[in-house]
This record gives sequence, C-alpha cells and structure tokens, in this order.
Amino acid sequence: MLLCISTPLSNANEQPDIDEIIDKIDRLFRSESSRTRFEMRIETPDWQRTLQMEGWSEGLDKAFIRILSPKKETGTATLRIENEMWNYFPKINKVMKVPPSMMMGSWMGSDFTNDDIVKESSMRDDYTASLIKPQDAESGFYYAEFIPREDSPIVWGRIVAKVRKEDYIPVREEFYDEKGTLMRIMVLKEIKSLGGKTIPAVMELIPLNKKGHRTIVTYTDATFDLELPKDIFTLRNLQQRR
Repeated sequence: MLLCISTPLSNANEQPDIDEIIDKIDRLFRSESSRTRFEMRIETPDWQRTLQMEGWSEGLDKAFIRILSPKKETGTATLRIENEMWNYFPKINKVMKVPPSMMMGSWMGSDFTNDDIVKESSMRDDYTASLIKPQDAESGFYYAEFIPREDSPIVWGRIVAKVRKEDYIPVREEFYDEKGTLMRIMVLKEIKSLGGKTIPAVMELIPLNKKGHRTIVTYTDATFDLELPKDIFTLRNLQQRR
C-alpha cells in the first residue's frame, strides 16, 4: 500500500514531465486507433467465470467491446461515443443506454466499472495532477497524485499512480474515496510488447470492500494505429451477434 502521508517533490531536477505521465496513463492501451483481444476472469468467494472479448478504440472518445465467449454471453456488447454509452444484450435483443449515474456501476458482474471499461473519464480533463513522494516510495518509480476537478463527475476523491521512471508505465494505481479511505487497488504487470507497443499484459483489480473478490484482465493480442471500418462505432454494429 502506498502510504497516504506524502510530500511533493521539491527538487526541480528530479521532477519528470507530469504531462507525459498523464498521457501515458490515458493512452496506455490506446493509440490513434486500436484493436485488442483479452480475457477477463472474475473471481468471488462463491463463483468464478471467464469472458473472452474483443475491443476497438479510436482516440479517447470512441470504444467498442464485444464478448466472444462463453456461448451464453456471446454477442453482448458495449459502445461508447464521447460521453454516451450503450450496452446490447442479445438474449433479449435490446439496446440499453447507460445513464451517467451508472458509469461507476459494475460491468458484467466484474469489479471493473462501466467507466473503467470504456474509459469515459480522462486523467487530463477530469483531474489535477501532481508529483508526490510517499514515505514508502521505491527507487525506480515516480508517484503521481490525481485530484478530481470540482466540475468533474468523478466519484474518487484521490488516485495515486506508481509509474516506472524509464517509461512512465504505471504498475499500480490506488483509488481513494472522498473521505480518504483506500477502496481498491489496480496492479498492472507482465509488461511486454504487444502490437509494437509496450504495455502491461495483465491488470488485476482488487476491491478492498469485497473480501475475496478480484478481476483479472489478460491481453492476448493487440494492434495499434490501424485503419478501422467506419461502421464499428455505431448502434447498428452494436446489435450484430457475431
């Protein structure tokens, strides 16, 4: 755990480019465009399930995810265009728009929220960032603190990201509520090259208010800066069951 007691970095010569850190986090799994395949394993004390998915993104404003398996979930999909989001459920053949009030709700029963999945929030637009040095800071890493802007629809009171000095890739993110209580931890690991981009291949999300719960996302394939079909980010495509 990153100790809450911390101090700002005071030596200007030691300070990295905070803007580059923000951009790295915002675009960690994205580029001008991207296509990814990944597995999501949801674990609880009572049950476990694994989903295979494919995702596309264009910049920071468009994202599309479709579940490939298991069979009973195949075709379930999520679309986001700017600040609007829709889910499609093939079992009932219905598209449901997700209201802003539900962006922090669970996505498909996982510990990830709707916002986590489609990244509606932007670290640059929605947070004020600064560099800090926790008491338990490790050499080889920078620590960035993100405080939500007053006009941002964000539920987190504070986020602390631990990033590698050599490339600003985050390896751990801590999410605090408005009272300063640590609510969840994201661990990013198995950093390697996928699609010509160095990214963590595994993300493990642990909610501290749900004992025995965790969700693990593992990227198996990725392609960046590719030309995407124009109809991907459409409601019509959302309802395709392939």
